[in-house]
Amino acid sequence: MKTLGVIGGLGPMASAYFLRMVTEMTDAATDQEHFEVLLHSCPQIPDRTRFLLGKSEEDPCPPMIRIGKKLAENGAELIAIPCVTANFFYRRLNEEIPVPVIDIITETAEYLAVRGVKCVGIMATDGTVRCGFFQKQLEQAGIRVALPTENAQQDVMSVIYDDVKANRPVNMERFERAAGELRRAGSEVILLGCTELSMAHRDNHIGAGYLDVMQLMAKVSVESCGKLKREFEELITM
Repeated sequence: MKTLGVIGGLGPMASAYFLRMVTEMTDAATDQEHFEVLLHSCPQIPDRTRFLLGKSEEDPCPPMIRIGKKLAENGAELIAIPCVTANFFYRRLNEEIPVPVIDIITETAEYLAVRGVKCVGIMATDGTVRCGFFQKQLEQAGIRVALPTENAQQDVMSVIYDDVKANRPVNMERFERAAGELRRAGSEVILLGCTELSMAHRDNHIGAGYLDVMQLMAKVSVESCGKLKREFEELITM
């Protein structure tokens, strides 16, 4: 087994739920059959979306690198970051942190391509959507991308920031309004492309045709560090 390091706090609820996912997905009959996890939760890391949109000059990458190095020094052999927007900094992180960092954007594109998905909708932060790194990777894999209109994107951001990050229940009316628009645009699968959106999946029956990107990150973590339960091979909701 390998030791997993987690750069957490982006946000705190997503990190806590990620650890629960990892534990539930691990095929273990005793405590000792679970792999070791080192979590450094640092909610003070500057907001990734604000930086990417030019609304803040506080670069979130240096503290993530510092934490990643500290985790590696303490025995982490693989790093997971339960924040999709943080993947914008993947190259810098992977170059500076001395152990591998999970590239969840590439993992997602490969997971969908292998399953023959041709069109996906993205529900994510403004930073992820406007920077285009998710769209680029999916399109390189031959997958067409549908994005929310401006009003629907405002609904998505409200769910992320006004609900989950504010420790409030998810407003499912907003969630479903944005998702419905992506379905009408031809999306076979809708990506929950922000770890906060995993709370909508956790607390509500969201229906078929969704892929929770943080759940995929947990799957990759377990496959790399331990043993995955077979029921978590397929993650697109039915």
